Amino acid sequence: MKQPQLPALPLFRTIADAAGELGFPAYVIGGYVRDLTLGRESKDVDVVCVGDGIALAQAVGRKLPGRPRVTVFRNFGTAMLPTPEIEVEFVGARKESYRAESRKPEVEAGTLEEDLARRDFTINALGLSLNPDTYGQLVDRYDGMGDLQRKIIRTPLDPDVTFSDDPLRMLRAIRFATQLDFDIDPDTFDALGRNKERIRIISQERITTELNKIIMAPKPSYGFKLLFSCGLLPLIFPKMAQLQGVEKVGQHAHKDNFYHTLQVLDNVAAAGGDLWLRWAAILHDIAKPATKRYDKRVGWTFHGHEDKGARWVPGIFTDFKLPLGEEMRQVQKLVRLHLRPIALVKEIVTDSAVRRLLFEAGDDVDRLMLLCRADITSKDHQRVARYLRNFDVVEQKLKEVEEKDHLRNFKPVITGEIIMETFGLKPSREVGELKEALLEAILEGKIRNEYEEAFPLLLELGQGKGLAVVKG
Repeated sequence: MKQPQLPALPLFRTIADAAGELGFPAYVIGGYVRDLTLGRESKDVDVVCVGDGIALAQAVGRKLPGRPRVTVFRNFGTAMLPTPEIEVEFVGARKESYRAESRKPEVEAGTLEEDLARRDFTINALGLSLNPDTYGQLVDRYDGMGDLQRKIIRTPLDPDVTFSDDPLRMLRAIRFATQLDFDIDPDTFDALGRNKERIRIISQERITTELNKIIMAPKPSYGFKLLFSCGLLPLIFPKMAQLQGVEKVGQHAHKDNFYHTLQVLDNVAAAGGDLWLRWAAILHDIAKPATKRYDKRVGWTFHGHEDKGARWVPGIFTDFKLPLGEEMRQVQKLVRLHLRPIALVKEIVTDSAVRRLLFEAGDDVDRLMLLCRADITSKDHQRVARYLRNFDVVEQKLKEVEEKDHLRNFKPVITGEIIMETFGLKPSREVGELKEALLEAILEGKIRNEYEEAFPLLLELGQGKGLAVVKG
């Protein structure tokens, strides 16, 4: 693999000049060097100096045009310098020591070697010199270049010490393997299993950040298989781990819902689905273990898993510290409705069924159809092709009905207030029943959602209930 070259940015020479004047040896270390080697774009640069990182940042700031503002974080001994091309974080070389109950280390000044040794993985312990006599030279104490060539995630030191000191590194190992499509070194992977219980000292926010990065990888199933294999998944996401396994009674066996879910997730990822559509893929069958029943006549059933799963979504989002607003409601809707289009392909697609789907899915109908297409994971390729052709018919019907009836996110023209004024009612069950009857008439295509057609039906329905009109 070709040795990385520092880009010809004046900023790097400016840092080198300032470091030389201060007498602080300085190096670009970590992810920027890794991504430079792999040809990946990166705009965040970490500069380590053997000396005062904050002083170096301030000296660089004074040399740059416009003297950009340096943001100092004295508690962490770091400084941030934004520039038009990249953002640079400066820190002094350090060594760390940990206590068993915390991932926050005791930090003190250290040598370059000690700073590299504290890095999580060899591929993140690469450096490029910013010193006048060795400018641009590679620093590689732990064969990080070799591991990039071999596509291996490996810790610089004993992996048991690395993971016990900072258990978040276990998730980072799996995240990097998933993002880069690398293997995890066998000794490093074995240490994940030995240290998995240490993950309990990590905050949920940090766990979720790493998990979301795995979910957003090109092939997220790889990360979840690693999490499951090393025993971390049951600790950080027990409901998902419980999907794994196949139960058989006689000739009846159900599919492994864990691996099915991962295939759906990969399908959504391949179609360019965003984070929340990927979460919907993860959660679409999450309640199957809780709804699994065996019926002698038909085999295994999971009746109602979509409704129970939708009810679980707010709790899961709360547990993972995910946003509880529109994103959560969207995922909940997709989980609840994910069987509806599949049911439509099994029968004659009626306008009424399509209206109901448009009404309930609203603006998420296209995302719902994408999820449903991803949910077809049979090994029978002819069956998959047949279902996908049927989905084409459903989508065409959705388009036609929407153009004709404009039912996406529609609101009935007859409101509860109009009903109460018409019959002199207070909020009551009768008002709700009349609203529901009008909605049903619209969805069934008996009337259009227009006042001239809806109000006469309201009067007729009210008469049937023995209600007198007080305001026509």
